Amino acid sequence: MLIFRRSLLREMASNALLVFSVLLMITLTTMLIRFLGQAASGALANEAVVAFLGFSIIGYLPVLMSLTVFIAVLMTLTRCYRDSEMVVWFTAGLSITAWVRPVVAFAAPAVFAIAVLSLIISPWALRKSDEYRHQMDSRDDMSSVAPGVFKESKHDERVYFVESFADTGSTVSNIFMRSIQHQKLGILVARQGYQTISPNGDRYLMLLNGRRYEGTPGMPDYKIMAFERYAIRIHAFEASLSAPTQKALSTLMLLQNRSPANMGELLWRVGLPLSAFVLALMAIPLSFVNPRAGRSLNLIMAVLLYMIYSNFISISQAWVAQDKLSSFIGMWLVHGVMAAILLLLFYRRLVLTPFYLSWLRSGASLRRRARA
Repeated sequence: MLIFRRSLLREMASNALLVFSVLLMITLTTMLIRFLGQAASGALANEAVVAFLGFSIIGYLPVLMSLTVFIAVLMTLTRCYRDSEMVVWFTAGLSITAWVRPVVAFAAPAVFAIAVLSLIISPWALRKSDEYRHQMDSRDDMSSVAPGVFKESKHDERVYFVESFADTGSTVSNIFMRSIQHQKLGILVARQGYQTISPNGDRYLMLLNGRRYEGTPGMPDYKIMAFERYAIRIHAFEASLSAPTQKALSTLMLLQNRSPANMGELLWRVGLPLSAFVLALMAIPLSFVNPRAGRSLNLIMAVLLYMIYSNFISISQAWVAQDKLSSFIGMWLVHGVMAAILLLLFYRRLVLTPFYLSWLRSGASLRRRARA
């Protein structure tokens, strides 16, 4: 029995590794496409893509791990039913409840990791993401310019366009700049440019070999000026730091300030490890395979139950945040209902198991008579 449980744990671990790898790759690809699109449009700096990707994936890890544990247990036990290993288990006098111990042994470390991620690491990653975004938004205009993309100044008075950067990264080529000052339109074009710092610390964009066009839109009196060197001051900009959202607050801060919104967020964080534990146990009765009903029926039921469970947690979180439901009831209502469904599924499997075994014995005897 001990050897069988060890092989079962190894199989669940290998299935979990496979499922987690697939889910992680899907999530990474989806987020990478989104961040690359923001970087291509100039809304996000190119060098910030990897950092935001890392911060975002940490926030998704608790959900991915919860789903991984559920699917891994379900796949392993479904395979045991399909290969008739469950028949050997039942005929040896063991019931379906004997699977609880190995499943708990497999799920307990994952549930602990989900709790640490949900309560500590994910809020920290969101705070760091907000701080890094504020740092990116506080950069000057030229630091956020991307080649081949029109970039509007944070002061809404200039539009920049740079065709390319030099190999060193300090010199730009084929520069276009549009600005409006004193109700006059100014357009600058230059072949090259670079940044320089004056003795008093001010930063300037030095343009070389270009022209400046200045005038009032709709009027013919435009001035054209050719220049060899033209200096433009780069204004410093400090983005306003918004208050952190509930998702970025630490769990200790949520407990210190028990507002409805904070308690709703706490309900979600505590609900992730609890739901992962309940789902791991729920996979035991859901893994039953009825040959007459097909192999996909239990998988459909499992997916529906997971979606219902997750949506109910989100609904209870919203109700607690809107002060429509007390935090204590919202914390345990959904999990209590799902625990009752779990017990009902176990009771149903315990009642139907003898009929399942007698059906298998009758089918085997009929096949022996047919061969005779």
